[in-house]
Amino acid sequence: MQASQRLDRFGAEVFASLNNKLLALKAQGKTIYNMSVGTPDFKPYDHVVEALTQAAQDPEMWKYALRDLPELKQAVCDYYERRFGVSGITPSMVQSCNGTQEGVGHLGLALLDPGDTILVPDPCYPVFEAGAKIADAKLEYYPLVAEHNYLPYVAGIDPEVADRAKYMIVSLPANPVGSVGTPEIYEEIITFAREHDLLIVHDNAYSDIVFDGEPGGSFLQYPGALEVGVEFFSLSKSFNVTGARIGFLVGREDVVSAFAKLRSQIDFGMFFPIQKAAIACLNGPRDEVEAQRLKYQERRDALCDGLEGLGWERPNAHGSMFVWAKLPGGRIDSMAFCEELMEKAGVVVTPGASFGPSGEGHVRMALVLPPDQIALAVEAIREAGLY
Repeated sequence: MQASQRLDRFGAEVFASLNNKLLALKAQGKTIYNMSVGTPDFKPYDHVVEALTQAAQDPEMWKYALRDLPELKQAVCDYYERRFGVSGITPSMVQSCNGTQEGVGHLGLALLDPGDTILVPDPCYPVFEAGAKIADAKLEYYPLVAEHNYLPYVAGIDPEVADRAKYMIVSLPANPVGSVGTPEIYEEIITFAREHDLLIVHDNAYSDIVFDGEPGGSFLQYPGALEVGVEFFSLSKSFNVTGARIGFLVGREDVVSAFAKLRSQIDFGMFFPIQKAAIACLNGPRDEVEAQRLKYQERRDALCDGLEGLGWERPNAHGSMFVWAKLPGGRIDSMAFCEELMEKAGVVVTPGASFGPSGEGHVRMALVLPPDQIALAVEAIREAGLY
């Protein structure tokens, strides 16, 4: 069978390559500190598990969903007002998806024609690129660099490129670079969207993992955002339900409607017990979410302090569950460094080259180990001489 030429647009899956080496090292009995994939090691909250298990006892809950429950859509609307101070979100402005990765990957099919242009950050989460490639669209990168605190710098985007673009993806807090948006940045982005008549697609997967006292928020809370944008909102990281794949597209009704029409052709809707779990997340207490944020901050401090103590340049890590670190000692090849780090220290991280052209020379480390294990990983790096 000859596979579609479309698949030629995608490179090798780096996680699969690293995992094969990891399994081989484990078979040899080597201690492994895996900080490559951003899957929380915290457990889901009891009231969320209870909501799912109770719903699963009802045979009616096992039928095709075909729709989002009205109470789920209303829970999203209420959450946006209560949590983010965003009024005016109505059920017609909400559509579920099987996680924001799937959502971003499919959005291009709903909005883009072959040859259309989209703007994506560089470095970026890989599905931002993949969604454009699936839709036969053209990618234009805007860089996230240390000079601008790894934040979007719209003044540096070519106006002609911006005029051609149909939408611009913004992701804050940012995976992989760990930057957090500011009111000024969001205001600049909204003005930029108006000037160039483009849609803003904001990925808001880490709104509850923001460090150093800054509150997490939503793009849609800023004046004018609802006129120019939509937001992918995820429950995965805040509530430790990554495997349940619970995400939503929220915002401009015309965009949400197009996305919902596409989804109706390829999916029968979110499993009802998972919808009930999502409602429990949205309507439940938030004290555990805040306690967890502080634990992530302890991990961030343990890793960044430890690496800086080894002589690494202090990583960028103000939000998300990731640390973005420049390779030490003037090294450039991130994949080669990751392989050496794994073989010599047993520490598994993700090469920066996986996240776009500007990612080379860096690694991404996920905060999925407790502080004592992070300290042991740092010590393993020290003993291996990789600093």
